[in-house]
Amino acid sequence: MGNLRSVSKALEHVAGDKQVIVTADPAVVAAAERVVFPGQGAMPDCMRELEARGLRAAVLQAAKDKPFLGICIGQQMLFAHSDEGNVPGLGIFPGEVKRFPEEKMLGADGLRLKVPHMGWNEVQQKPHAMWAGIADGARFYFVHSYCVQPADPALTTGICDYGIPFTCAVGRDNIFAVQFHPEKSARDGLQLLKNFVEWRP
Repeated sequence: MGNLRSVSKALEHVAGDKQVIVTADPAVVAAAERVVFPGQGAMPDCMRELEARGLRAAVLQAAKDKPFLGICIGQQMLFAHSDEGNVPGLGIFPGEVKRFPEEKMLGADGLRLKVPHMGWNEVQQKPHAMWAGIADGARFYFVHSYCVQPADPALTTGICDYGIPFTCAVGRDNIFAVQFHPEKSARDGLQLLKNFVEWRP
């Protein structure tokens, strides 16, 4: 859903001689060396499309046994439930996807921050191989109104502050997922994608 072309073009830029394939074919997903799971739009639409295209089982299997990168809604879909449309996610990670509490979100000037959170923001890292070559506090590009709330704090590998601190990157074993868009995040975004191409979890 949404940003497939921009993600694939960014990956091609850093992938060297590796082939980048955009597919809705479960067999192609199953045969891939590694999988990128991007998405934009509303969570109910993304989950419906995943089911309609017969991709649920292929995505769940890929998340078990190969390097796996979730981007934006592709991160949110990994969790158990989303308040957006009150839909279940894939349940790979325990936790919820919640809308930003706008009434609590104030900037340094005391004014209410806009939702969706849109634009560049700093990411504070927790140790993970996927941050190699990226400075702590590097800025990435965000567009979202919902964010993940992992039930297990150990899943959090990156934190952003937009009025409130929120988890913007998660990781466990062979899975790494981010709320921001690395394909729209200039040098550091490309470095993150390059790290994924080379990652050996």
